[in-house]
Amino acid sequence: MITRRASFALPLLATPALAQGSFPSRPINILIPFAAGGPTDMIGRLMAEGMSKDLGQTVTAENVTGAGGTIAAGRVAASRPDGYTILLHHIGLAAAATLFRQLPFSIERGLAPLGIVSHTGMTLVARPDFPANDLAGYIAQIRERGDALNLGHSGLGGSNQLCGMLLQHAAGRSATTIVFRGSAPLLTEMMAGRLDISCEQVTVAAPSVRDNRIKGYAVTLPERIPGLDLPTTREAGIDLVMSAWHGLYVAAGTPPEIQARLSQAMRAALREERLRQRYAETLTTVATESEATPEHHTRFLASEIARLRPLIVAAGQFAD
Repeated sequence: MITRRASFALPLLATPALAQGSFPSRPINILIPFAAGGPTDMIGRLMAEGMSKDLGQTVTAENVTGAGGTIAAGRVAASRPDGYTILLHHIGLAAAATLFRQLPFSIERGLAPLGIVSHTGMTLVARPDFPANDLAGYIAQIRERGDALNLGHSGLGGSNQLCGMLLQHAAGRSATTIVFRGSAPLLTEMMAGRLDISCEQVTVAAPSVRDNRIKGYAVTLPERIPGLDLPTTREAGIDLVMSAWHGLYVAAGTPPEIQARLSQAMRAALREERLRQRYAETLTTVATESEATPEHHTRFLASEIARLRPLIVAAGQFAD
């Protein structure tokens, strides 16, 4: 069972501290909890490439999918705390602390945050012939029609499921949920007019919104996204702010000097021009230097767990 206390203090050392100069002495592996080719995969592989340069050692990326990313997270939590196995995960990890009532590891005590990597907004979208022409009308449709509308997401713990929860909470009414095996089939159904609404990562939705194959209504970040002509939810007067943020983690008990070295390499990777350009092309914002620290990440993860918990409990969408 998950312990409900959001405590992220660095644990006592489980292994003898290694001299920073001796780490790393062999390849490091980053586990990516979602499928190859998606936005999380892109973020993780560019991070692996950038960290490899700074560490002077090979950093590989491995896709370990399933159970909303908790299989990969559990593997890292159970790994030897030596810094050679890293987890890249998004906001879904914060949600998993409530969504999954039985996990073989503790998110709060089993993982040590290294820093935030990036932020990606979500986009409220609908089929091309959806009757609403602005966000107020979009919300009104949900309030008026409720479960007569189909709302799609691509799996428990995914960013679009969480955003869908926030959307229904903001509207004060629930739609009928349809679960897809990924964003690609979801968007295919929406473009064909067979799925009413969804809340998709900007990276995924933007091309179809720009081409008018689906309707876009707003983005969920505090500021507008350059290159996408949509208002923010706050501008439209809707209390729905969400970032599909990503961060890096190692097993709790990893020596502090190794955590610090990995966090340093992460920040060096985030300064790489190739990474920054590629993130920008996919409308992904690179974390600031202050965000890309274990201290900020620890506080932010705790606040996200606390923010999402009552919404998930109210929605009653759990996995045993």
